[in-house]
Amino acid sequence: MKSIVNLLVGGALVVCSSVAVAGVVTPSVLVKNTADEVLQIIKNDKDIQAGDMHKITALAEDKVLPHFDFEHMSRLVLGKDWSPASKEQQGYFITEFRTLLIRTYASALAKYRNQTIEYKPLHEQSGDTDVTVKTLILQSGGEPLPLNYKLDKAGEEWKVYDLEIGGVSLVNSYPGQFSTEIRKSGMDGLIQKLADKNK
Repeated sequence: MKSIVNLLVGGALVVCSSVAVAGVVTPSVLVKNTADEVLQIIKNDKDIQAGDMHKITALAEDKVLPHFDFEHMSRLVLGKDWSPASKEQQGYFITEFRTLLIRTYASALAKYRNQTIEYKPLHEQSGDTDVTVKTLILQSGGEPLPLNYKLDKAGEEWKVYDLEIGGVSLVNSYPGQFSTEIRKSGMDGLIQKLADKNK
């Protein structure tokens, strides 16, 4: 499962960086423009190519994560365990889950090697608030990997709340282990376990 998660978040790194564009950016334009920007950063930065984890983590933190809806992701990941948690517990969980993903993203970005992206057409309607942008990650010597980005609209911004690669969902990769930990040691136990892992 770890390799699947790495593939998921690795693909996300190439797409979700910050791009300054006037007006509201449609999901498909956001995906294409930001992919081009991140690929260019990777190609031009020898330290990132050499595996400088400080710069890689900073890239993930500054360019990728602002475009994720971590509260929405946390609700999906925890499922029925979200509502019984206190507001404080929910806040702590979001913080630790975000940190976990930062570390995973940084690790996946360090493995990035010249993959290219093919974009599938998206027929967006003006009233859409939830869309899936479909892409293929093309790898030299390997089969193309379908990578889908699920985004919803919060206000005027589109945010990623899930990723799917080969039909496997990122938010569906965690619930089993999280619910098992909650049954064993409660929400506080899960939060503590994540905090320990993030140290």
